Amino acid sequence: MPASLAQGRYGYGLMGGTFDPIHYGHLVTAEEARVEFGLKKVVFIPSGRPPHKEERPITPAQHRYIMTSLAVATNPFFEVSRVEVDRPGYSYTYETVKHFRELIGAEAEIFFITGADALLEILTWRNIDDLMSSCQFIGATRPGYGIQELNGFQAGLKPEYRSRIHLLEVPALAISSTDIRRRVKSGRSIKYLVPEAVERYIISNRLYV
Repeated sequence: MPASLAQGRYGYGLMGGTFDPIHYGHLVTAEEARVEFGLKKVVFIPSGRPPHKEERPITPAQHRYIMTSLAVATNPFFEVSRVEVDRPGYSYTYETVKHFRELIGAEAEIFFITGADALLEILTWRNIDDLMSSCQFIGATRPGYGIQELNGFQAGLKPEYRSRIHLLEVPALAISSTDIRRRVKSGRSIKYLVPEAVERYIISNRLYV
């Protein structure tokens, strides 16, 4: 944990993603980051039109926003934002972080929480220099992207980038949205992979069939 955070809770976590659908892996990651980094809140931000996800159709943003809201409803430290859902055009992390920086002010620290696979593409993100100066990053491990691989990637970054990226090992992060979509399409159970409210929403709205 960064030494500055040991003094008390003042940081805010932003967790972006398509959440198509949101699952327990996302929730466990957000809670681990909240506790480990002493965050006041973690704000889940379903993407509107992510530029890195053009290879497949994405479920309409309103469905993904509702599923995310249902999933976090019981955790008082979690919130959901519509900022990317309502923004026209592509969803860029730089614009989202800028939005929250204006909301919470210059003093509070912002931590953008993402998976290791996304973190390995960070140098391709829009306005990366400005983004790095605006927030820090928490990269969570997931199957196929372990701490060792991320350490190697991090070592190759510029020093000013390296100090802004923190790695978080999250146990049992084998759940994936891709697998959940495949299970629904093939008629297999997704119970205990997503919150019950999300499972009911997927079934009632015939998503992923």
